[in-house]
Amino acid sequence: MTTRDVTIATIGKAHGLRGEVSLILRTDQPEERLQDGTVFEIAADEGARTLTIVSTRLQQGRWYAKFAEVSSRTDAEALRGAVLSLEIDLEEEAEEDPDAWYPSDLKGLAVRHVDGRELGTVLDLELHPAQDLLIVRGLDGRRVMLPFVEALVPEVDVEGGIVLADPPGGLFEDLPEDDDEDVDATESPAEGV
Repeated sequence: MTTRDVTIATIGKAHGLRGEVSLILRTDQPEERLQDGTVFEIAADEGARTLTIVSTRLQQGRWYAKFAEVSSRTDAEALRGAVLSLEIDLEEEAEEDPDAWYPSDLKGLAVRHVDGRELGTVLDLELHPAQDLLIVRGLDGRRVMLPFVEALVPEVDVEGGIVLADPPGGLFEDLPEDDDEDVDATESPAEGV
């Protein structure tokens, strides 16, 4: 059995007075990974600490969790920023979803433009609340932060060793700047303001 520690979520702000916390998800399977009774071991100032999920809920697109060991807002506030990780069986995961990948799998992959041009190599994937950033070492040696959204990164092929990207012009040295002439004036976001 091959396993890997996978980040499921990061604990966000305390919510309410009874110890509930918001979660910043890092999984595409929250219903499976955040089930009642799931136990997480987190790093704390006094050493490792165990958190057991009592309940989770989804409200207005945000996940919230209640842990058995946390009963007050003060306790919940102390958890902010803690990382919730689980040990995952990679073979079992591959059977369920053969196209699945983890952020650490991306490091070192070649980044190619959708037209086939080489753009660089993946250095890292930075996780942010609004959108994640694929950190690429460009061919010119520059560090480029490519928003990791489907429109700009349409394909990740871990087995093939490539990430296909369709970045806006000017982001990478070899790509021309985008022309503003292509923008239809009727689509201006300021119109009608």
